[in-house]
Amino acid sequence: MKKSRGRTGRNRRRKHLQSFKDGVNCSDKQEYIKLQKWLKDRGFEDSNLRPAEFWDSGRGLMTTKSLQVRDLIISLPEKCLLTTGTVLSSCIGEHIMKWKPPVSPLIALCTFLIAEKHAGEKSQWKPYLDVLPKAYTCPVCLEHDVVSLLPEPLRKKAQEQRATVHELYMSSKAFFSSLQSFFAENTGTVFSYSALEWAWCTVNTRTIYMKHSQRECFSLEPDVYALAPYLDLLNHSPNVQVNAAFNEQTRSYEIRTNSHCKKYEEVFICYGPHDNQRLLLEYGFVAMDNPHSSVYVSSDTLLKYFSPLDKQRNAKLCILKDHDFLENLTFGWDGPSWRLLTALKVLSLGADEFTCWRRTLLGDVISARNEEQTLSTTAKICHFLIEETQHVLLQISQLKRNKENLKKHLDLVEALRLEELKILQKSAETLCNLDVAT
Repeated sequence: MKKSRGRTGRNRRRKHLQSFKDGVNCSDKQEYIKLQKWLKDRGFEDSNLRPAEFWDSGRGLMTTKSLQVRDLIISLPEKCLLTTGTVLSSCIGEHIMKWKPPVSPLIALCTFLIAEKHAGEKSQWKPYLDVLPKAYTCPVCLEHDVVSLLPEPLRKKAQEQRATVHELYMSSKAFFSSLQSFFAENTGTVFSYSALEWAWCTVNTRTIYMKHSQRECFSLEPDVYALAPYLDLLNHSPNVQVNAAFNEQTRSYEIRTNSHCKKYEEVFICYGPHDNQRLLLEYGFVAMDNPHSSVYVSSDTLLKYFSPLDKQRNAKLCILKDHDFLENLTFGWDGPSWRLLTALKVLSLGADEFTCWRRTLLGDVISARNEEQTLSTTAKICHFLIEETQHVLLQISQLKRNKENLKKHLDLVEALRLEELKILQKSAETLCNLDVAT
């Protein structure tokens, strides 16, 4: 007969489950055991952080004790950091130092990552490489069908990002070929486009800012990258604040929290006050209920609502361009931005009001007619963007049914678009209230 656990055993189990209700502790997984041993050999003292899987943010780090303001979250010794110094002290370092024209610090890091990943079991960095993502969700990795569903400003930046990586690959081919003596396989196979794309995304999404002195063996691009094993498992939240910097005394990269965190909760850091379009572009994710999120209005959308017959239209556009009022025009959680309203006020100036454009840029009210037309046009733009967003969400749901292989990427764009729809609907309410007040 099975022995009863008794009330104490049941309570203990319930408490344990309650502790991990938001995240499942993964520190017993082989990949993390190996990583922590590898870090310990390099002087990293076990902190209160444990790798865990969270239902909303995926893989992250949880704390085994409550954290107070100014508490040290993590202190990662210099020996654990992967920098251009690491690359130069490796077997390909001497070759990089002699190569002309000099490569960029970014290409040096990408080359090292590709070479070490290719080395497999022989790589000293294997425990770290094994916990890096196998694939990324930055726009550069998205299929054309998915990129076409991004909001226009982000779509343009995604295309620029793809062009940047392609150009990096083409311009580095000669350098990659020069490394042939280090490999049994053909360098064209080792340093493929997909290998560079993976390495570029690793550096772009996971490095911490750490300024290094300029070395003659590198091109003049700033050398400010450091990959930080374990530390880079910390996820972003726009609602926390931290202090992060390299401590010259302890020779460690340290992060201190400016927020409270309960025991067994996920520990977050903040990558910066980024909106969701920037987070998706640079890091490949979106943050729900992000207070910094905005919906961008392109100049093309703006001009749909102004007659080409307006004789002063070109002059107005020149004024807006000269004073940098054609970029970063947005709707936010609290409605249309001042910049968007100001641009629309200039475009709404009557022929008899045109000479007042300087006062308009400074925020002066020119006339009741100008104010009314501005609010009316802003509301029209807002409703147009709501309809456009709803149409794209419909396209996404249809694609998800037909293309199962794109589901992960489509979920990401859907999350972005749903957040933007919420912002636009809030803005429409704000504009309605403003209109009533006027």
